[in-house]
Amino acid sequence: MSSWIVWLGIVGALIALAYYVTRIAKSEEADSRQDTGLAILEFGRAFPQEAIRALHATADGNAIFVRLHDGKAGFMRNNRSHYACSLIRPGRVRVIPLPDAKGFSAEFLDLPSHNGNFLFGSETEAAEVSLWLLDNHVSIADRQAELAEEPVSLEPASESNP
Repeated sequence: MSSWIVWLGIVGALIALAYYVTRIAKSEEADSRQDTGLAILEFGRAFPQEAIRALHATADGNAIFVRLHDGKAGFMRNNRSHYACSLIRPGRVRVIPLPDAKGFSAEFLDLPSHNGNFLFGSETEAAEVSLWLLDNHVSIADRQAELAEEPVSLEPASESNP
């Protein structure tokens, strides 16, 4: 009878230890989802020529949108131990507003596996990221063509008084 109690105590201790270890692992995983430092390092490793201007993570930490120095945008999806990084080519993403103003739905034409609804911590963040993506619709060539056009002269026309 006493050996049965000893084995029951050992099994109970192992179950308690397993529960404790899984709780620690879950909390570390949740912390690593919000680790923007790791995200910056991984994006820099994937695209070393691109300078990051700003980034915003979704509320759940599963996605990060990146604003680059030259006006381009990037996207990062959290895959547990690393981020899948990609550049968003101009005109290759569609943004649709959600009923909740803190988010939007994005359709990536080149990366359909990343399509989805993205909710942010605030309406301001969602608006800023959607503007990044909308600004990304205008290609660099289109911007240069607009700048090369002759500006309209705003000089007043000469008046002739008889």
